Amino acid sequence: MSPEREPIAVIGTGYVGLVTAAGFAELGNEVYCVDVDADKVARLNRGEIPIWEPGLEELVARHRDRLHFSTELAPALEHARLLFVAVGTPPTYSGDADLSAVSAVVDAMPVSDRHALVMKSTVPVGTGAAVKRKFVEQGKNGFRYVSCPEFLKEGAAVTDFLNPNRVVVGDDGDWAGDAVVDLYSPLNAPLVRTDIASAEMVKLASNAFLATKISFINEIANVCEETGADVSEVARGMGLDERIGKHFLRPGVGYGGSCFPKDVSALKQLAGNSGYHFQLLTAVIEVNELQKRRVIGKLQKHLGSLVGKRVALLGLAFKANTDDMREASSLVLAGRLQADGARVVAYDPVAEDHARELMSGVEFADSALGALDGADAVVLVTEWPEFAELDWDEAAKTMAGRIVIDGRNFLEPARVTGAGFAYEGVGRGG
Repeated sequence: MSPEREPIAVIGTGYVGLVTAAGFAELGNEVYCVDVDADKVARLNRGEIPIWEPGLEELVARHRDRLHFSTELAPALEHARLLFVAVGTPPTYSGDADLSAVSAVVDAMPVSDRHALVMKSTVPVGTGAAVKRKFVEQGKNGFRYVSCPEFLKEGAAVTDFLNPNRVVVGDDGDWAGDAVVDLYSPLNAPLVRTDIASAEMVKLASNAFLATKISFINEIANVCEETGADVSEVARGMGLDERIGKHFLRPGVGYGGSCFPKDVSALKQLAGNSGYHFQLLTAVIEVNELQKRRVIGKLQKHLGSLVGKRVALLGLAFKANTDDMREASSLVLAGRLQADGARVVAYDPVAEDHARELMSGVEFADSALGALDGADAVVLVTEWPEFAELDWDEAAKTMAGRIVIDGRNFLEPARVTGAGFAYEGVGRGG
């Protein structure tokens, strides 16, 4: 790429920060990455990637000479004028976003008229205005601020960065906004340049709408189970309407991950703090929680009491192609199963290490067939590709029971029932 591309800084090296840094390195930028976690920085300097994301390790390795990792802010301030903020904003007990990490970044900034914070972290509407007020209070009036929300899907984040469906830039119409627009220009993505508050709302509204779509199709799936309709056929018919579209019409055991649960709750809380009761999002959240628990009812229908029953969970990460366990449905399922007296055995090809930190009393197997050995029932939780190739005839030889709950409608029912199992998907009425 062009050697004229300016150096940038990225503060925070989690999913968003590390992918953003590697992506800009691919475009030809020198990138100065800053993180307060000294162990993580040391690992990155050794070439170790602390997260599992397809293509990321190769991208970081390819541009190792352009990526600089440090716990110190000074090198970033010296070399870069645009400082991309990608720190965590987890939910608090109230549902509001915890902005303590963002505040720490703001406080750490020096007085400057040549730097700008570019907010990648998902923050409530009004954060930009609050940051600018804080800059004024701290005598940092010259520091610029830009909202540039991320739209990276875990499991496809590298591809999403290099082939974005839009770039949103919210700014005050100054040099900082121009510089961010220029930075993204080689990607030739549709540009939405707007005010800061609207840019902040674009991210929250987008995720809330997608979560709503998931909860809606899950409700339709539940009605299909009562009426004998097949939700897969219903979704196929709905998706051909361009006003609806086919995406996010796959029912399952509910959404999870680092974005949807947090952003839906944050938008609901933001509305409440502003004096508006967002009734729709209240229902979206409730449906998502109930959806996870319907699996327990299906198991009880077949097994009766779950006390002493051995239940296998296939997949633990909140979705395939990631090791992220944040708000994963498997956490709720394992907890409920254990509370009902079941013994839980689990297998995930990637997320086991993270799962072990969050799950107690769960037995971990080293393969899918190993997890099924002696199980009374199995629940497919995450749609890892290898599960589609599972040998159900072989599984039948070692399982104690014959119950398969497909929580993602991922398996081929005929293959499962042909091996002698009772199969239940989501919304596949019979």
